[in-house]
Amino acid sequence: MFTFLYSTWDPSTGIPLGPITLHYYSLMFIIAFGLGYVLMTKMFKIDHVDVKFVEPLFTWTLIGTIFGARIGHVAFYEPELFKTDFWSVFLPIRTNPTFEFTGFSGLASHGAAIVLVTSTIIFAIKVVKKNPFWMLDRVAITVALAGFFIRFGNFFNSEIIGKPAPENSIFAIKFPQQSLSYGEIVPRYPTQLFEGFSYLALFFIMWMIYLKTNKKYQQGWLFGFFFAVLWSIRFLVEFLKEPQGVEKITLGILNTGQVLSIPLILAGLVIMWYSKNNVTPEENKQEPA
Repeated sequence: MFTFLYSTWDPSTGIPLGPITLHYYSLMFIIAFGLGYVLMTKMFKIDHVDVKFVEPLFTWTLIGTIFGARIGHVAFYEPELFKTDFWSVFLPIRTNPTFEFTGFSGLASHGAAIVLVTSTIIFAIKVVKKNPFWMLDRVAITVALAGFFIRFGNFFNSEIIGKPAPENSIFAIKFPQQSLSYGEIVPRYPTQLFEGFSYLALFFIMWMIYLKTNKKYQQGWLFGFFFAVLWSIRFLVEFLKEPQGVEKITLGILNTGQVLSIPLILAGLVIMWYSKNNVTPEENKQEPA
C-alpha cells in the first residue's frame, strides 16, 4: 500500500537562468500578482469602473504587502533587528555579521494585512473615489488566491513547516532543508499545503459569491467574510506549526500567530454585520453587459 511515510521534499532553490536563479518563492509571488491583476481587471469591467485604476492599485498593493509583511515580521518576531541589523529590516540584505543579499525573507501575513488594508482604504478614497469597503471586497478575492501561491512558495522553500507527524500519517513529509533549529530531520506536517489549499478553496467560494449573488452590493460583506474565514484557517493551522521565531506574544497555549488572528477574526464578523446597512444604492447597481 502506498503511503507518504518518510517521503522527502527536497527541491532545488529555483530555476537556473544563466548567471541568476529564479527562486520558486519569487516565481509564486509573480504568478500571484499576475493573476490578481487579471482578476481585478475583470471585476472592474464587470462593475463598470475604469480599468486605468488597476495598475496603480497593484503598485500600491505590491509595495504595501512586502513592506507590511517585513515590518510585521520584525515587530512581532525579531524586534532586535532594529538595533542589530537596521538596514536588513527595510532592504533585501544582511549586514551583520557580513554583507549578504538575502532577498525579501521573514514576512508576516499579519503585518501585510494591516498595511494592505490601510493602503487600499487610502487608494479607494483619494484615487478611485469609492467606498473603501467596495475596494476591499474585491481586493480580498485576489488576496485569497495570492495566499495559495505564497504558501506554495513556502512549501518549495521548506519553510513554515509543521510539527512532527505520527509515523503512520499519510501527511508525513521530510523537509531536509528545514532549519536545524527544529532539531532532528523527521517527518512533519506540510502545514504550508494545509493553509495554501484552504486559501484556494476560500478564493473559489468568494469568486462564486461575487459572480452569482448580490453580496458584492453589500459593501464590506465579502471583505468581512474573507477576514473571518482566512484568519480562522490561520488560527487552526497554527496548532500544527513549529514556531516561526521567538514567541513575543502568547496567551496560554496560543502562540503569536493565533493571538494576532483573534482580533482580525472578530473584525471580520463585525464588518459582515455592519455591511447589512451598507448596501449599494439600486441606481448604482449595474450588471455586466
